[in-house]
Amino acid sequence: MKGCDPVSRAFVVWLVAVSVYLVAITGRTSFGVSGVFALERFDVGASQLAVFTSLQVGVYALSQIVMGLLIDRFGPRRLMSIGAVIMACGQILLGITTSFSVALGARALIGVGDATAFLSLMRLIPEWFPLKRAPLIAQTSAAIGQLGQFLSAIPFLSLLKVQGWTVAFVSLGSVGVLVGLAAWVALRDSPRPPLTTPIPLGSFSARLGSVLKSPVCWQAFFVHWMGLVPLIVFTLIWGVPMMTLGLGLSAQTAGMALVLCTAVNIVSGPLLGAVSPRFGAKREYAAITMSGLIVLSFLVFFQAGGAFWLLLVAVALLGMFVPASNYGFDTVRERLSPGVLAAGTGLANMGGFTAGMVAAQLMGVWLERSGEFSLVAFGQAWLAVPLVWLLGLVGFVVSRRAMVKG
Repeated sequence: MKGCDPVSRAFVVWLVAVSVYLVAITGRTSFGVSGVFALERFDVGASQLAVFTSLQVGVYALSQIVMGLLIDRFGPRRLMSIGAVIMACGQILLGITTSFSVALGARALIGVGDATAFLSLMRLIPEWFPLKRAPLIAQTSAAIGQLGQFLSAIPFLSLLKVQGWTVAFVSLGSVGVLVGLAAWVALRDSPRPPLTTPIPLGSFSARLGSVLKSPVCWQAFFVHWMGLVPLIVFTLIWGVPMMTLGLGLSAQTAGMALVLCTAVNIVSGPLLGAVSPRFGAKREYAAITMSGLIVLSFLVFFQAGGAFWLLLVAVALLGMFVPASNYGFDTVRERLSPGVLAAGTGLANMGGFTAGMVAAQLMGVWLERSGEFSLVAFGQAWLAVPLVWLLGLVGFVVSRRAMVKG
């Protein structure tokens, strides 16, 4: 890219990085649309099905700080490229096995590889674009990444139904290998010359300590916790089973509901990114309000007996407001030094996925005990989401007070 002007170079780097993130989202959400198929392929119950997503999300969440430190040391190009290949290997392994235990290992690989994509993308943005434009570009990137939900809900699900499990997941893994190679060839960590000496390994503990002690990071952690938990639970595991088994909708209709969520998300993400700087110090309160409306809308849907139009309203609100869960990243980007930016973002990014892992597993346990997949059972199990949300609200209040005192 030496012959390109700076703007073109930045666009190429961003486009390739977003492509890797898009494939990561597709892989992350592919199991959500194939949950019913997984019940038959691996001969498991509801609680065991939930383990698939809980394990992947748990590995993803626990890897965030470590991946952030590695990105800060070795650069996003290396980690994003290697992560894409690891994720691809996990998808291929998942496609060829019929063993429950091996499939769990494959999901763990997918979680590890996935953990590099978003953090690398967030690390590249302030290097290649002006800081004042970073919130808009970050939200636009996240919105484009959510097209992965569309890819898993329509073309991937169609391929799964027509060609079967192995062809669908091996094909997805093959695409992952290709984008990993593209990232290795096209990405550059910064428009500036690379440092001749990397960050010393001995400073890792100090950097980790500064991140873990930062109330800014913990505040962002709980904003992400509250904002992302309904999306994780609905799109990664229980949304499609609830719509098909609980409401009796066809797989195509359930897929279109996910597409609605994605379409609204793509439109609202850049808009919320554009207004983030205007909210300033109050952006976190705006994010909490939006996430609260999402949780409330699903409660109304279940309490009203599962009216389809109320489901569409809840799904639309989910797509509209969930980008605000990223508002904490804007504060982290503004207040943390570049040397710990990826690690700080990693801690914040753990929030929603940790909350989603807990809520999804609680739902699985409840459904397993109820012994049925009726709408009433799903509605009762869904109470795990507002419960986990409230825990996040308590965590936010504590961390906010610590930040104000600091």
